[in-house]
Amino acid sequence: MRFKHFLGLHLGSLLVMLLIASTPLVRAEVEQDFADEADEDGKVEDVQEDNELEEIVYESPVYDQNKFYFADHFDDIAESRKRWVKSQAKKDDIAEEIAKYDGIWDWEPPQRIVSKKDIGLVLKSKAKHAAIASKLNKPFTFKGDSPLVVQYEVTMQEGQECGGSYIKLLSHGVHTEDLTKFNDKTPYSIMFGPDKCGSDIKLHFIFRHVNPINGSIEEKHCKKPKDRLEEPFKDKLPHLYQLVLRPDNTFEISVDHKVVNQGSLLSEFTPAVNPPREIDDPEDKKPKDWDEREKIPDPTAKKPEDWDDDAPPQIPDPTAVMPDGWLEDEAQMIPDPSASKPDDWDTEIDGEWEAPLIDNPICEKAPGCGEWKAPLIPNKEYKGKWRAPLIDNPNYQGKWAARKIPNPDYFEDLTPFKMTPISAVGLELWSMSESILFDNLIIADDIELARDFAAKTFDIKRKYIDKESKTLWHRLMRRINYKPGWWALYFVYLLIPVGCYVFYLYGRAKEESNAEAKKTDAVQPDDVDATATAGGDADAAAASSGSNNSTQKSSPKTKKSDLDVKDDEVEEKGAESAAAAAAATNSGKESQDDDAEEATTGETTTKSVRKRRVPKDQS
Repeated sequence: MRFKHFLGLHLGSLLVMLLIASTPLVRAEVEQDFADEADEDGKVEDVQEDNELEEIVYESPVYDQNKFYFADHFDDIAESRKRWVKSQAKKDDIAEEIAKYDGIWDWEPPQRIVSKKDIGLVLKSKAKHAAIASKLNKPFTFKGDSPLVVQYEVTMQEGQECGGSYIKLLSHGVHTEDLTKFNDKTPYSIMFGPDKCGSDIKLHFIFRHVNPINGSIEEKHCKKPKDRLEEPFKDKLPHLYQLVLRPDNTFEISVDHKVVNQGSLLSEFTPAVNPPREIDDPEDKKPKDWDEREKIPDPTAKKPEDWDDDAPPQIPDPTAVMPDGWLEDEAQMIPDPSASKPDDWDTEIDGEWEAPLIDNPICEKAPGCGEWKAPLIPNKEYKGKWRAPLIDNPNYQGKWAARKIPNPDYFEDLTPFKMTPISAVGLELWSMSESILFDNLIIADDIELARDFAAKTFDIKRKYIDKESKTLWHRLMRRINYKPGWWALYFVYLLIPVGCYVFYLYGRAKEESNAEAKKTDAVQPDDVDATATAGGDADAAAASSGSNNSTQKSSPKTKKSDLDVKDDEVEEKGAESAAAAAAATNSGKESQDDDAEEATTGETTTKSVRKRRVPKDQS
């Protein structure tokens, strides 16, 4: 009972310490969740308990297709399947066994279900080329005064290590008439979306610009965002990507309604949209006598007479002396005397056989063997190679540069927004992660229309997931990135020192319990022999004092020691005669010797005999 109380006290203390340690983390997370609910005006919504939260219901959005160039929430599986066409093409310049677009596409709910009505387009396979496309309701021509708004959701349900989740807005033309032939060479006007491989994380925005002079096409790549957008690739949550491209050539890229990149088509892309007005004249050559040396060696300088160019940087120490016992006639390495030429050694092929070298055993106890050389020390006379000091070049003409001429390929496109019209949207991907879910893809010319669509889809789902995550379990699962198996192993690892500590407490409590038992009058197993011996001595003492035999009969199981038998004989002889008394005295000395021998086997028995002899001497 004492051990259980002791162990319970320590375990209770450990639990309290863990709770105290975790309290700041829980409080910080609650404060962060509370801060995240702040709206753009700085107002904060009331945070209620989970059982008081209003029910969040997702419904498939109802919208007018005529207001969109493209819109698909994928919830109506039958209707969505009619729109999308899986590619049957093959990639060029690649091995036949991996050239085919055989990635698997399917319509299914997300792994974290918000509503049974919520369905997405899922890339099921990994390490396979996959392509699927759909035509727009009508082409977007880039000729009006309305912006282009592209918006879609991506959920990397298994995370992402290497692969893309971007979309392509396919250029209008013969290549989009048959989408079963959609491949990586199909012309596109814009490519937009996330991509990652290893530590290289990108949010692509690429547009293909048409040269107004010769009609050639060149890809223009947007500069990377300042912030590293890593969370969408590992948190396994839906994320909303939006691209707004305006007629004034400005663009804005948002992730989850937060602007992460913005600028102008004329300044934020490489290579630049417009080439330079002037270029270097390719016919202009640098003259042979052109001197562009700023400094030259002083021609009037002369090397000092005491300057030795050949002096070495180090010389042998002239004061060094060979140590006593140095064996100059012994080699440091000698052929191994125990080595023998292999039986298959062919002198004509392998050459003359030589035994491998080993350290000379004679040199082990000597300061050294072989030729002795004095250690090197810095040479005070060393100055290096002499060089004349540098002076300004009086004939310096500056850095030569070719003259500029007008760029024959120069053009100035002040409206790069006016791109090649788009008439289809496609996903042409390769990924090392499976189950990438695409949802709520729209192409429109109205920003408010796109925001309203997001409010009815993405915002509701994220609100549901965020509030669901406020429960203890989902909050814990989110912290461990929805991989409880690894964290279970980590928990077991942490239990190892706890188990050792509990085992230590158990052993310590057991030792204290035994120590307390030793302090009581209860008979212990170690004392059984001593108790039996003491009982026999007591019976003998009672017999010698003339007590009745009932005392001895009360302990029939007690066996007399050899000392008790000898004492009885001595007492009988003492009663007969004085001579026997003298013999009894000698026998008493012999008994004392016997006592000394028994003292080597047990201190308790010796003490009992001495106590018995006191009343005998008095009698």
